[in-house]
Amino acid sequence: MTQPVFHAATLLLLIAVLSSPPALSERGRKKVVHVSEDESGAVVVQTAPGKVVTHRGGTIILPCRYHYDVSAHDPAEIRLKWTKVMDPMSFVDVFVAMGKECRAFGSYRGRTALQEDGAGDASLIIRNITLQDYGRYECEVTNELEDDTGMVKLDLEGVIFPYHPRLGRYTLNYHEAQEACLAQDGILASYDQLHKAWLEGMDWCNAGWLEDGSVQYPISRPRDECGRKDTPVGVRTYGYRHKDDERYDAFCFTSNLNGKVYFLKTYRKLSYSEALQACKKNGAKVAKVGQLYAAWKIQLLDRCEAGWVEDGSVRYPIVNPRARCGGQEPGVRNLGFPDKKYKLFGVYCYRKGSEGSPRKGSEGSPRKGSEEPGKWRPVQV
Repeated sequence: MTQPVFHAATLLLLIAVLSSPPALSERGRKKVVHVSEDESGAVVVQTAPGKVVTHRGGTIILPCRYHYDVSAHDPAEIRLKWTKVMDPMSFVDVFVAMGKECRAFGSYRGRTALQEDGAGDASLIIRNITLQDYGRYECEVTNELEDDTGMVKLDLEGVIFPYHPRLGRYTLNYHEAQEACLAQDGILASYDQLHKAWLEGMDWCNAGWLEDGSVQYPISRPRDECGRKDTPVGVRTYGYRHKDDERYDAFCFTSNLNGKVYFLKTYRKLSYSEALQACKKNGAKVAKVGQLYAAWKIQLLDRCEAGWVEDGSVRYPIVNPRARCGGQEPGVRNLGFPDKKYKLFGVYCYRKGSEGSPRKGSEGSPRKGSEEPGKWRPVQV
């Protein structure tokens, strides 16, 4: 790869750009793309500093512009390539264009296109964003002899939820943790996502897998049962663990819902199998754990009644804490995995957005004397 030689003034401009305040990456703020030039005729790529932020189902533009010597190169000979960086040695092809020819790959087919906002614009449009789209993308511009790259980070608004299955805590290897998150409408969280959740007050005294293969947990209130009381707050780490042999919980991430979670009003409480049928009769399905968390965090679902969710656990979401609803902190309270056949609760249903609203009478205010479960508490490591 030929490295362009920058003039001192241009170098100072780039330093100023890359050290600019983080306000550039705030939600809703227009991205400023800085294009650097030199006299060597080399291709020079510049992407926006910081990151771009969207949510599941949204449309985003990954900004990238390039400069080259028009007199030395035919624009039709310039190749634009976008790849997703999975790890330092692993890449997934996303989109390639050369002249009027272009091609998208894999799950990006039908969802991607170049913005083409004037000469030198290689910005990529991605529609119908999925959870799996989260991550770092590389914009590469190549002519016959030279190339240069820029990096863009795509972030998603959403919520972290700790997860373990009915089998109990510390029963998942890395691959099982991936599958468990997917089954509950999520993906394994990144370190950045967990760190952000910790900054927002998340405190969880059980270690869980992250997407990079590390095992970590966030502590906001140090205590002896969670790694000693005299240790500092923060995201504590066990480092990178053996993905097949070692077992922990999982930290999952989910984002915006294309639909609605609601508590189904019934004339009596239900077993798990009855809950499945009740949601089905109402044109919906029993909500997954990730869907309930997204409804709590994003749609502000607040309900002081315990209900079945898809994995056989019983939970309920609290936005405005009150004494009779399990404590002083907002969150999704978890009553564990009761007997599916003999224990009776309400149910949380999920209906996709395209399937309309819950049928009339399907939701109601809490009944007098309704279930008032205990506080959702982390279990010690």
